Amino acid sequence: MMPLPDSPTLVLIAEDEPQIARILAGYLERDGYRTASAFDGRQALAQHLALSPDLLLLDVQMPLCDGWEVLAQVRRRGDTPVIMLTARDQDADKLAALRVGADDYIVKPFNPAEVVARVAAVLRRSRGRPAAPVAGILRCGAVEIDQESYAASVVRHGAGTALNLTLTEFRLLAHLMRTPRRVCSRLELLEACLPEGNTLERTVDSHVSKLRKKLEEAGVANMPASLRGVGYRLESES
Repeated sequence: MMPLPDSPTLVLIAEDEPQIARILAGYLERDGYRTASAFDGRQALAQHLALSPDLLLLDVQMPLCDGWEVLAQVRRRGDTPVIMLTARDQDADKLAALRVGADDYIVKPFNPAEVVARVAAVLRRSRGRPAAPVAGILRCGAVEIDQESYAASVVRHGAGTALNLTLTEFRLLAHLMRTPRRVCSRLELLEACLPEGNTLERTVDSHVSKLRKKLEEAGVANMPASLRGVGYRLESES
């Protein structure tokens, strides 16, 4: 389906398997989105330039120009939200996608309804972004993270101890560090850091507990702090 002027949100689907592209388009259009499709990397770049979509669903394994190169060029052009589609499900691959500039990462095979939910979540986050970029170094007490390289460490007396965090743990820590004195509800953390579909709010508690344990092992106590019935915030060490 090609876009019409002055109509709702446009999602460009860059996917070389026509059946998958048709299924995604059908689910997205059922929820009120417009769609356009590209079946190789060069076509995806041309469509992105011509149509200025609100979001790009981008398969990694694309002919002529793969998804990584498409993502890199899209990022040089601007900040169009991009969700990568790939068969690889390792954390290292997810981190690589986010380092290059993806907003989210979905593993095949997937539930098309979940893809629609992730599209909605990424669009909400992108439309709520502050004008200033979030990339850079964040610090809270002895904890330091680099949002561009997805690296986290505890720094004392000029020496750093690397934190071996999962992608979700890094997202949670980064979100809390952007506003360290503010209490973040479980629902907020769920939507911002675990955009994987039908995840329960109590799942946030499990990830925060694992994050807190890793920080404690590195010598940082009571981070993140829990406010019973409310959520979490970061607190400086006493």
